[in-house]
Amino acid sequence: MFERFTTSARLVVQQARAEAADLGHRTAGTEHLLLALLHPDAGRTAALLREAGVTAHAIRARLIELDYARPATDTYAEDAQALRGIGIDLDAVRSRIDDTFGPGTFDSVDADADPAPTRSRWGRRRPGVFSPRGKKVLELSLREALRLKHRYIGTEHILLGLIREGEGLGVKLLVDAGVDPAALRDRVVAVVPPKAA
Repeated sequence: MFERFTTSARLVVQQARAEAADLGHRTAGTEHLLLALLHPDAGRTAALLREAGVTAHAIRARLIELDYARPATDTYAEDAQALRGIGIDLDAVRSRIDDTFGPGTFDSVDADADPAPTRSRWGRRRPGVFSPRGKKVLELSLREALRLKHRYIGTEHILLGLIREGEGLGVKLLVDAGVDPAALRDRVVAVVPPKAA
């Protein structure tokens, strides 16, 4: 299925995992997909969500308000400052590690969260797989692409899959932000109409 994903859609999948890690979660769910769809790399989907009045800042704030997210601590900044004091540039070290071992190798998630973390081949914790609802959204994005007779899966199909799944926290956050999921769906389909037969 992932071979059909556009570059932007693949970036959204990666960004959703990063959002989960940043919020201290082991699995990426519908809320993380929504945050990833708001990322500038998500292209027109991010623009559609912004037009509907949804911002990443507001979604994160709502997650914290719901006591669902643990805001990241600023220990990285403290560590970086301490290392700078002895002549080590932590950002340069992280960049070198990412270049050598792949993006995200240096990242970790909260050790107290369940389920057990997955580990990279180097033994470091990394963001886990998608939650069942997150996986369902990705599966539905394929169905949405097929329904529209598109040969690719783009960020707009992921958003349509998120809306179609309908039960996850992502849709609840949209509704909390004053968005009518059916109207948003109609707007997305208007922007990416079905391909003529």
